[in-house]
Amino acid sequence: MALEGPSCDFIYSEDYETLEMEAELDYGAASEDESEAASVTVRTVFPETWLWALAEVGESGNTQVPVTVPDTITTWETEAFCLHPEGFGLAPPGQLTVFQPFFLELSLPYSIIRGETFQLKATVFNYLPKCIMVTVTPTPSSDFTLSPSADGQYSSCLCANGRKTFSWTLVPSVLGLMNVTVTAEATSSQTLCGNELVSVPERGRIDIVTRPLLVKAEGTKKTETFNWLLCPKGGALIEDVELKLPADVINGSTRASVSVLGDILGRALKNMEGLLKMPYGCGEQNMAILSPNIYILQYLQNTGQLTTDIRERANNFLKSGYQRQLNYKHSDGAYSTFGSGDGNTWLTAFVMRSFGKAKSFTYIDSRILRSAETWLRNKLQPSGVFHMQGKLFNNRMKGGVNDDVTITAYITASMLELDMPVHESTMRFLKSSVSDLSNMYSTALLTYTFSLAGEAEIRAQLLKHLDTVATSSGGNALHWSSSSSELPDSLSVETSSYVLLAVLTKPTLTTADLGYASRIVSWLVKQQNPYGGFSSTQDTVVALQALALYATVVFSPHDSSTVTVQTPGGAKQQFEVNQLNALLYQEGALLELPGKFSIEAKGSACASIGVALFYNVPTSSDKTTLAITAQAQPQTEGECNKAQAQILNAEITVLYHGPQESTNMAIVDVTMLSGFTPDPASLKLLKGIKLVDRVENKDDHVLIYLSQVQKGSPAVYKLAIQQDVPVSNLKPALVKVYDYYQPSDQSEAEYSYPCA
Repeated sequence: MALEGPSCDFIYSEDYETLEMEAELDYGAASEDESEAASVTVRTVFPETWLWALAEVGESGNTQVPVTVPDTITTWETEAFCLHPEGFGLAPPGQLTVFQPFFLELSLPYSIIRGETFQLKATVFNYLPKCIMVTVTPTPSSDFTLSPSADGQYSSCLCANGRKTFSWTLVPSVLGLMNVTVTAEATSSQTLCGNELVSVPERGRIDIVTRPLLVKAEGTKKTETFNWLLCPKGGALIEDVELKLPADVINGSTRASVSVLGDILGRALKNMEGLLKMPYGCGEQNMAILSPNIYILQYLQNTGQLTTDIRERANNFLKSGYQRQLNYKHSDGAYSTFGSGDGNTWLTAFVMRSFGKAKSFTYIDSRILRSAETWLRNKLQPSGVFHMQGKLFNNRMKGGVNDDVTITAYITASMLELDMPVHESTMRFLKSSVSDLSNMYSTALLTYTFSLAGEAEIRAQLLKHLDTVATSSGGNALHWSSSSSELPDSLSVETSSYVLLAVLTKPTLTTADLGYASRIVSWLVKQQNPYGGFSSTQDTVVALQALALYATVVFSPHDSSTVTVQTPGGAKQQFEVNQLNALLYQEGALLELPGKFSIEAKGSACASIGVALFYNVPTSSDKTTLAITAQAQPQTEGECNKAQAQILNAEITVLYHGPQESTNMAIVDVTMLSGFTPDPASLKLLKGIKLVDRVENKDDHVLIYLSQVQKGSPAVYKLAIQQDVPVSNLKPALVKVYDYYQPSDQSEAEYSYPCA
C-alpha cells in the first residue's frame, strides 16, 4: 500500500509456499520418501467475507501487511482506501485468486436437529492437465456414523477439468459442535482412465477439508444463571445452589458449569465481543460492544493490570466499533439508530460520551466529537431543556417521568463526564425537577448527574429518598425497581447502576459508603448473564461502568482465596484466586444434575463465582404480551405430491397486546429448517415493509428488526426459503419475537416442513 498525497495504491505480494498454494506441479509416480516429505494442509477457514484491519502507512508512504489467505477456493474482490491530510485516496479494485488445481468441496448444512439425517457430499475437482485416480476417505468419528452410498464406490478416474461427487448418509450421535473431515487423494493406479495412464503429482496430490456441523437438541434452549461476589475477608463464606430441571426437559440437552475469577470484571473481559447473545445490527447495539471495553480498560489501567495483550485486543474492538459507528453518523454530526431519518438526541449523546472516553485509548477524530457536541447544544432550549428528537430508547421509562427530565439529565451527565461546560439554565431546570421523585429511574439518573456536578446537598437529599424506596433481598442485596414482578427487568439493573455510580461519585468515600455500595454490587452481580453482560444494551453499558468504578475503588492486589465446589455426591473441585491469576477465567463442569451444590470461598480475596445451567424444553405456547405464529407452505401448489418441496413460503404473524401503545424495538428471529437458507430476493422484499428497519441473515437465522409492534394490530411477514442440502426426518424450526430492551417480553412458536 503506497500513499502519495491523496492517492492510494494497493499491491499484492503473493508467496505461494507460505500460503500453501500449489502453483507448480510435477508429475510421475512419487517415491516413498517424496510421499512422506509432501506437505499436507487441512483446510478449515471458509469465511464469506475477508476483512482486513487498519494499517498506519507512516512517513515512508508504504507499508506491508502480512495476512493469511482463507482456505476458500475462490477469487476475492478487494478494495482499499487511504486517509491523508490532503484528502482521501481510493485504490483501484484488485483481485486475489486462491486456487489449487486439485481440490475437494464439502456440502453440508450449517446445523441439524438431533434425529435428522442428511447426505454428506464431497465433490472433487481436477484442473490438472492429466487424468488422476482419486480416492475419497472420511475421517472416522465417535460423534457421528456414516453409511455408504448405494454403489459404495469411493475411488474414481478423474480426467482434466472433471469433477466427481461422492456421498454418505450422516447420522449424528452427540449434541453440540462437531467437525467433519474428508480427504481426497490422487493415488497411483494401473487402471486406465479411458486410453490414458493415470498420473500422480508429487505436490498437491492430497486435499483435506474440515467443516463444522452444529447438532442441536429439539425444543427451545433455556439458560439459568447464579452469580456471587464472595469476599471472605480472612474467614469463609458458603453459598448453596440447587440446580433443578423441569419435568419436560429434553433428554441429553442439559449441561452446567461453574466459573471462578478473582476479578469482578473478569467475566466481561473474557467475552468483550459477546457480552450479549443478541444481534448487533443498529447504531445503539454497536455502541453496546464498544463502550464496555472503555470501562474495562480504564479499570485495568487505574489498577495496574493492563497488559499489552489485553490493551491490543480491546483496542481492536474499539477501532472496529468506531469505524462501524460512523455508518450511523449524519452529516450534521448527529447519529440515528439505522443511519437514516432524523438524528436521535439520546443516541448522539451516548456516542459522544463513549467516543470522548475512548480517546485516551485509540484514535478518535476530534472533529467528530465536536460535531456531535455542537448538534446537541443546538437542541438546547432557553428553558435549559434539551429537545428530544427520536424515540426514547426504552418506553418503560415513561411511567410518570417527563421525557424532558430524562434526556436532559442524560446529556448533562454525559457532558460532565467529559468535563464539558453545562449551561446554567440546564442546571436550574434539573434542580426544579427534584420536586417530582415519582419515577425511580429518573431520580437515580438525576442523583448521578448532581453527584458529577458536585451538588452535595441535592445529592444527599436524593440518596436519602432512594434509600427509602429501595428493595432489600437476600439479606445484603439492594436494588431499585418500579416493576411488581419478582423477576428484575433491564430497567431495574440500569436504575440500580446509576444509584451505585452516584454513591461512588464523591471526593472522599467512607466505610459506610463502600458498605452501601457493596450491597448494590451484590444484587447487580446476581443479574449478570454467563458472558458478563446483562439482559439488554443500556443496562449492560451502565452496569459495567458502575462495576468498573466499584472495582477500582476496592481493588487490592495482595489478597488470595480458595474456592471449593462440592457436588451432591461429595466430590470437590478447587480453584485458587490470587494476584497472579485474578483475570484468569477458570471453569469446571458440573455433572451431577439435578442436585444441590455447595460453594465455599475461604481467604482474603474477593472471588466472582458463576454457575450456569443450560437445557432444552419443548417450545411453549404460553401467551405473553407478545404473540407469534408461523407456518410454511410449498411455493408451488401440489409440489408435496411429486417430490420434496425445495422452495417454501413461510408466513410469520406478530401481535402485541401489552399495557403500552407499542413495544420498543422488537426482533423477530426466524430459525431456518435444517438444510434451508433464505431466498435473497425475499430478504430484499422484507426490507421494504413498513416498520421493518433492518433484515439480517446470520448463520441459520433471519433477524427482522422492527421499530415497534403496535398494540392490537397483527403484523404479517412473508419469507421464502430454499433447500440447499436435502435433510431427512426434518424437525420443526423455531420462530421468536422479543422486545429488545425487555427480552423477557417474548414469544416463541414452531413451524414445520409441510411435506412430511
